Amino acid sequence: MIKNWILVFAFVVLVLGRANAEEKQVSSPDGNLTVVVSMENGSPVYRMMLNGKDFLSESPLGLKTNVGDFTSGLKLETDVRRRPIDEHYELPNIKQRKVHYQANEGVFSFAKDGKPAFDVVFRVSNHDVAFRYNIYPQGKRLACVVDKEATGFVFPKGTTTFLCPQSKPMGGFARTSPSYETTYTADAPTGKNGWGEGYTFPCLFKINHNGWVLISETGVDSRYCASRLIGHDQGLYTIGFPQEGENNGNGTVAPGIPLPGQTPWRTITVGETLAPIVETTIPFDVIKPKYEASQKYHYGKGSWSWIIGMDGSTVFPEQKRYIDFSAAMGYQSVLVDALWDTQIGRDSIAELARYAAGKNVSLFLWYNSNGYWNDAPQSPREIMDNATSRRKEMAWMKSIGIRGIKVDFFGGDKQVTMKLYEDILTDANDYGLMVIFHGCTIPRGWERMFPNYASSEAVRASENLHFSQRSCDEEAFNACLHPFIRNTIGSMDFGGSTLNKYYNSTNSPNRGTHRITSDVFELATAVLFQSGVQHFALAPNNLTDAPKWAIDFMKEVPTQWDEVRFIDGYPGKYVLLARRHGYKWYIAGVNAEKETVKRKVKLPMIPAGDDMRLYSDDAQLNGKVTSVKMKKNQQIELTIPGNGGVLIVN
Repeated sequence: MIKNWILVFAFVVLVLGRANAEEKQVSSPDGNLTVVVSMENGSPVYRMMLNGKDFLSESPLGLKTNVGDFTSGLKLETDVRRRPIDEHYELPNIKQRKVHYQANEGVFSFAKDGKPAFDVVFRVSNHDVAFRYNIYPQGKRLACVVDKEATGFVFPKGTTTFLCPQSKPMGGFARTSPSYETTYTADAPTGKNGWGEGYTFPCLFKINHNGWVLISETGVDSRYCASRLIGHDQGLYTIGFPQEGENNGNGTVAPGIPLPGQTPWRTITVGETLAPIVETTIPFDVIKPKYEASQKYHYGKGSWSWIIGMDGSTVFPEQKRYIDFSAAMGYQSVLVDALWDTQIGRDSIAELARYAAGKNVSLFLWYNSNGYWNDAPQSPREIMDNATSRRKEMAWMKSIGIRGIKVDFFGGDKQVTMKLYEDILTDANDYGLMVIFHGCTIPRGWERMFPNYASSEAVRASENLHFSQRSCDEEAFNACLHPFIRNTIGSMDFGGSTLNKYYNSTNSPNRGTHRITSDVFELATAVLFQSGVQHFALAPNNLTDAPKWAIDFMKEVPTQWDEVRFIDGYPGKYVLLARRHGYKWYIAGVNAEKETVKRKVKLPMIPAGDDMRLYSDDAQLNGKVTSVKMKKNQQIELTIPGNGGVLIVN
C-alpha cells in the first residue's frame, strides 16, 4: 500500500514538474508585474499578474496566415531569450519630456512540425507590458498575409469597461466613418461588442477592486493595418482587423508583411490605481524614429475661426482678424480651415502668410484627404492622396512660409490607409511642415516615429459642442474620460477651451448651442488635454467679453510639458492631475458629477510656503482667482462644483 502511494506521489510530482516546465515567464524590473506564457492543447496562451493578483487570465496568442496556421499544433521551445532594456530618450511633445525606460524582455519561440514558426517578444516594465510577433520565413515563402490574429485579452469575472464603440464603415457625415468620434460608455459590463463592430483603441478596464488595465497598440505604420478590439463572452476581447467596407471598400483588410517580419506592439498598462494609466509612456518606449527631422519643429498655441464661425469665417478679413488675435495672445499660429482655396484663394493665402509673419504668427492650412473613399465635399480635395500633387503643394507651402497642415476625413484603418498617413508625414518633413490629422485614427507612437507629427483628433472633439446641445450638456462627462483613456496614448487635438458662452461669431444668446461649463473648467481643460500644438476655441471678442484673469491664463498656459502626475479622480466623474512646465506646476481639475467634489489633496511637488494662484468656482459657477500659500503639510482642500473646475499655479 505504501509502495503504491509512493508511486502515485512520484507520478503526480512528475506531471506537475512537466506542467511547470511548460510555463515560462518574464517579470518587471521590480518583480511585481509578471507575464506567464504556456500551452493549452497545442495553442499558446499567456496570463498577467500584478503583486500576485490576476489582471489577465489565460489569454490566446497566435496568428493565421497564408503561409501557415500558427494558432494550434504548436510547441513552446525550452529556451527563453532574456535581456534587460535600459534606455533614455527625450520628446518635447508628449506628456513627459525626458523618459527613462527600463524593462525586461523575454523572447518566447514557437515551432510547428519541427520548424520555427514565430516568436512572441514580451517587454515588461514596472507597469507596462508590450508584445509583438516575429514571424519566420516558411521554406521559400518570404512574404505572407496575416489573415487573422488569435491575440486576445481575458479579464477576470466582474471587470467593468470604459469603451468607445467602433462605428460601421461609410456612415456618418459624407460617409467618412469610422473616425474614432463615438461616445464612451462608462462602467459597463464585459460580454458586449459595442454596436456590433467592436471598440476603438485605447480601451480601459476596471478589474474589480484590484485595479485598472489600459489596452492599445503602438508602432503601426505602412507595414501593417491598425486594429480594434472585438468583444466576446466570458470576458474575452480579441484583436480585430479593419472592416471590409472602410475607405469605400478600397484596400485589403488583412495586412501583408515580408518574412522575416514583425507585427506592431500591443500594449497593456496596469495599475492598482489610475496613476500608471495616466502617466504611461509605453506608446513611445518600444519604438524608434523612422527618420530625422528636416528642421527644428516649433510647437505651441494658436487660434482658429472655424469652431465659432464655421465655414463662413474662412474669408480673408476674418483670418486677418484672427492673426491679429493670435498676435495679441502671444500665440504662434492660426489654423485656416476648409474652403480657403475657394473663399480666400492661393494668392491671398500667400498675402495672409506674409502678414502673419510680420506679427510672428504662422499659418496651418486645412486639406481634405479625400481622393476616392468618401463624399466629403470640402476643399482643397484630391491633393494629399497623390504623391505628385502633394509634393508640389508642399513645395508651394514651404515657399510662402506655411508652418503645417491639417488633413481631414480619412475614415479607415487598412494598411493602405496607414501608408497614406506615413506618406503624408514623410513628404511633409521634406518640406519642413508639421502635420495634424482630423477625422482620423488614433496616433500609435507617432510622436516618436515621425518628428513632424503634431497631433490627431480621434475623439469626439469641440466641433460637436457647436453642432449639438447634448454634446455641450455632456462636455464635463467626456472631459473626465479623456485624461484616463484617449489622451493617455498620444496627443489629442480637441480644439477646445472656449470662453464664448454661445457657439456663434457674435457670442449672442438664442443662437445655436450654449456652454454650461464654467470659465475655470475651460481653462482647466487646457492643462488636462495634452497636445504639443493646441488651437484653442477662443475668439477675438474674448479680449473684451471674457474675464481678464481667464484671458491672462490662456496667454500663459504652455502646451509642452516636462512631467505629469495623477492626483485623484474616476473616469466620467471627476479628474485632478498635475503637469509641470520647467519649474512651474499646473494642477487642474474638473467635475462631471451633480454633487460638488471636495477633496483634501497632497501636493508634494509644491514646496511649503510657496505662493500659488488658485482659480476656483462658486456654486453658481462664477470664477475667481485668489492668492494662497502652500501649508507646511503640503495639503490643500479643493472644491469643484458640477460643470466647474479648479486650477492651481505655483
